[in-house]
Amino acid sequence: MTHATTLHRAVMAVTATTLIGASGVAGQVGNNMGVLNPNLAGEDEIRALPHMTAELAGTVVAERPFLTMSELHAVLSATLSEETASREEILLVPGVGPRMAREFDEYRPYRRIEQFRREIGKYVDDEEVAQLEQYVFVPIDLNTASDEDILSIPGVGPRMLREFKEYRPYRSIEQFRREIGKYVSDEEVARMERYVVVGQGGQEGQ
Repeated sequence: MTHATTLHRAVMAVTATTLIGASGVAGQVGNNMGVLNPNLAGEDEIRALPHMTAELAGTVVAERPFLTMSELHAVLSATLSEETASREEILLVPGVGPRMAREFDEYRPYRRIEQFRREIGKYVDDEEVAQLEQYVFVPIDLNTASDEDILSIPGVGPRMLREFKEYRPYRSIEQFRREIGKYVSDEEVARMERYVVVGQGGQEGQ
């Protein structure tokens, strides 16, 4: 087992893009059972991981946000020359082999995290679904998402939940950037944007 593989068991995979065919960054909040979100964790937390050096931890922080699992893997596997494709990204998830990779792919695109739980739950028990769920994020529809859905975005609390809902219906992702940009920095808007789409009640777009 390489150091990068060991780290992947401690650091959360950062995309649903290759898993569900939509943009995303990290697993839904509340489901990280002992793993770290590499886009939000402090440098000291990252440095404390097995096989992590201070230099590599600094690189992880400097390179984020990671938009795909491959990007994170490339940083953690800096000594390797391999490139990863969509299927390989899925296979990077601990516990996922060729058979389960096919099941992940079969039900794309996932519309809600509940759909992922239901479909993957056909093949593994609830505990295993919860483990796998740490490595996916299903982007939410800004116009129809429930409070629970919105609060599942890392870094979004009750105050920002109110702001997300205040401007419904969103007509475009540009409107989202403009309105939410009243409350947070451009960098933070860009980070949150990775978790959302404008769908029902607006105009689909990223």
